Amino acid sequence: MTKRTILLHPDPRLKKTCAQVAEVNAKIGNLADDMLDTMYAAPGIGLAAPQVGVDARMLVMDCAAREEDDVETAQDPRVLINPVVTWTSEETNVYEEGCLSIPEIYADVTRPKQVRVSFLDQSGTSHEEEFDGLWATCVQHEIDHLDGRLFIDYLSSVKRTMITNKMKKLKKERGRVA
Repeated sequence: MTKRTILLHPDPRLKKTCAQVAEVNAKIGNLADDMLDTMYAAPGIGLAAPQVGVDARMLVMDCAAREEDDVETAQDPRVLINPVVTWTSEETNVYEEGCLSIPEIYADVTRPKQVRVSFLDQSGTSHEEEFDGLWATCVQHEIDHLDGRLFIDYLSSVKRTMITNKMKKLKKERGRVA
């Protein structure tokens, strides 16, 4: 597995709607492995393909460590290819969200407490799974990435502008193009 570079906001690739994965093959499997390696190293609980510069409707996530508060032993990695939310609960949750593409920035975001998602796994097998709590928040956050949406898009325009300016400064400090 290879650790990939995570794109930082603002980057136009983070605002694009991603293309469907046409075929689940070894290349997609390798990408999934790289994304999981990158996510764990960051450390994070979710990562979408556009965050590593890949135009593909694919995400990885693992909320087990956060739920167990034991990063070393609790792992339940998930790979979701071409995920589609098929149902959302009326009940909502508020979580303080962060993003690997917007480091050190956190904000409360309200989302449905439960969601049902259809997707393909790494072997190309079709699934439909219901996610609850933190898992539901994470999968919705990552699917938003596939649609070119960031968690800061749920905030006021003033807060978004402040965060974007802070990120431009951070990118400049890190020697990345803003």
